[in-house]
Amino acid sequence: MSAAGLVRGGSRGLKSTLRAVGIARVLLRHRLDELLESTVFGRWLWLLRPITPAHDGETGLPRGQRLRLALQELGPIFVKFGQVLSTRRDLLPPDIAEELTLLQDRVAPFPGEQAQTLIEAALGKPIAAVYTEFDLTPLASASIAQVHAARLHDGREVVVKVLRPGIRRQIRADVELLRTLASLADRHHPAADKIRPQEVVSEIEATLHAELDLQREGANASLMRRTWLGSDELYVPEVFWDYSTETVLTMERVRGIPSDDIAALDAAGIDRKLLAARGVRVFYTQVFRDNFFHADAHAGNIWVDATRPDNPRFIAIDFGIVGQLDRRDQYYLAENFMAIFQRDYRRIAELHIEAGWMPGHIRIDELEAATRAVCEPYFTRPLSEISLGEVLVKLFKTAQRYELTLQPQLILLQKTLLNIEGVGRLLDPKLDIWAEARPVLEKILRERYSPQTLGSEFRKRLPELITHAPDMPRLLHDFLALQVRGQHTLNMRSEDLAELARISKAGQRQTVYAILGTGLMVVAAVLVGLDAGGPRLLGIPAAAGIAGLGAFGAFLAAWPRR
Repeated sequence: MSAAGLVRGGSRGLKSTLRAVGIARVLLRHRLDELLESTVFGRWLWLLRPITPAHDGETGLPRGQRLRLALQELGPIFVKFGQVLSTRRDLLPPDIAEELTLLQDRVAPFPGEQAQTLIEAALGKPIAAVYTEFDLTPLASASIAQVHAARLHDGREVVVKVLRPGIRRQIRADVELLRTLASLADRHHPAADKIRPQEVVSEIEATLHAELDLQREGANASLMRRTWLGSDELYVPEVFWDYSTETVLTMERVRGIPSDDIAALDAAGIDRKLLAARGVRVFYTQVFRDNFFHADAHAGNIWVDATRPDNPRFIAIDFGIVGQLDRRDQYYLAENFMAIFQRDYRRIAELHIEAGWMPGHIRIDELEAATRAVCEPYFTRPLSEISLGEVLVKLFKTAQRYELTLQPQLILLQKTLLNIEGVGRLLDPKLDIWAEARPVLEKILRERYSPQTLGSEFRKRLPELITHAPDMPRLLHDFLALQVRGQHTLNMRSEDLAELARISKAGQRQTVYAILGTGLMVVAAVLVGLDAGGPRLLGIPAAAGIAGLGAFGAFLAAWPRR
């Protein structure tokens, strides 16, 4: 390495060391060394404690509040880290998780003239060529970006969001420091296997990098607007792509009342009861119909349209964090909710294992009993007092004792559900979330798995099925030939191996049914696709009969074998 490279590397190392010492002193001033007293960090911090006085008046504050104040003192990036960590209720104690949700992402603005220079560089033209008006005083300033009001040449009012200067470099440096701390935690923290520090840092890093791409945020907003265009329940502002890049985002300016400002909502004559019910329906529709939900749905990002007091709707802003589930998790989550509604604890236990969230060796009866212990106390209350989000949190925490494995998106959904229910109950303390959620879920599930929807999905996949159809007879012949030659035969001796043999035989039968069923359905699809239904039997087209046999074969393949 060159001398210049060594100097740069040494400079970075010195900066990281000084930053680490600075973080340690902030933690000590807030007397947070108690959180780390059983680790190597605690012993290191103990050495600095005599020369680091505590903040006045903080000694008696709860630890969660002291941690929140420390993160705010550490700066905007650590505020964002704390907000992301607040979503990980599976890892944090409840008192700390609740306090971190109160972190406010508001920081001192950078000069408006600097924002103008950044916008001109990103768009490649003078500010006057894009906007007839541009307010140098920002409307809002956060850790990642700040927002300015402007007006387009056609007279439309817009807001312009621009990334903070140097923010990418700052985030990269702080993430590198967190990686170092996480690797130390992996080696020395007694609960490292449960906390999984590296995974937490990766999740924080992914969230922050997603928010650094304003073009991605604009795409999120654009998709959600298209989905809810013309809705009486949710309004999403328009994105102006001609004036947007990765570092600048221009959107329609909207005005509304923050959804937690009850006094302003009442003064505007808003029907809060109707609004609260709509909020619940919007959330469940986004999750289970659209599979695309606003995952940062606190009151600062969810406003109320004050121009429609008798027919109120929400206005969504800030689309940096959105959530999606894969179709499998989406299905099993919906089925879990329906099982909770019906108090079918056995079904909840079965679904957790079927979904692959838990290993198959877990005993169903034990998991059912644990689920009953979590849910049953809730049903002694009126339904209007039950939080589905709280039930879900406790279910996941209980299931962790049985080796639960959850995707980050499920945890993100859990946090969003708690936010939505909190806003709903604030608007209408008597809101029966169960009564609002259940019909939405039932309707979506009926439509999702209706014959029409399944037929539509089949038609989409028809070209792929036709492409592979010529291979089906050969595959079926090869498989049956293997069976005839006995190459799948296994001699079992122990009870466990005998059970494995039984499962294997059932699987082989189901595979045959699946191949036969798929082959017949492909033949029927080809006939229909070619408009050649062929002869009829008792008035029924042959293609329909073949498809029916194929569906019956698929049904036999799907039927569980005990």
